[in-house]
Amino acid sequence: MTEVRGSIDEVNRRFVETFNQGKPGRAAEQVYTADARLLPPDAPIVEGRDAAIQFWETAAQQLGIRAVQLRTVSLEIVGDLPYEIGHADVDLQSGQQVGFKYVVIWKREDGHWRWHVDIWNTRPLS
Repeated sequence: MTEVRGSIDEVNRRFVETFNQGKPGRAAEQVYTADARLLPPDAPIVEGRDAAIQFWETAAQQLGIRAVQLRTVSLEIVGDLPYEIGHADVDLQSGQQVGFKYVVIWKREDGHWRWHVDIWNTRPLS
């Protein structure tokens, strides 16, 4: 579990770092499996890494996302699939901050842990 947690923390750190450098598509490319599924709130399912890349590039631009932070609340493994529950804080160019809660089901692909199913919705900021 410690090894898995360390790998997952590193992938999340890389996503945040790359996204916050203004490269949301590259951030998505680094973390999603080839057959990933994103379940954004009030929107259709996004299927596949290429669609995830396009989703995040578009969302970042349209919403004016300036920075994102991820925080794991819990991590458990069921069979050989870890799942993570966490909080995300998103800073917008307008100065507004939005909070999200998320669940990611992780999958090992090409020797690396990646986001396989990603679902989120808003939460009140605490």
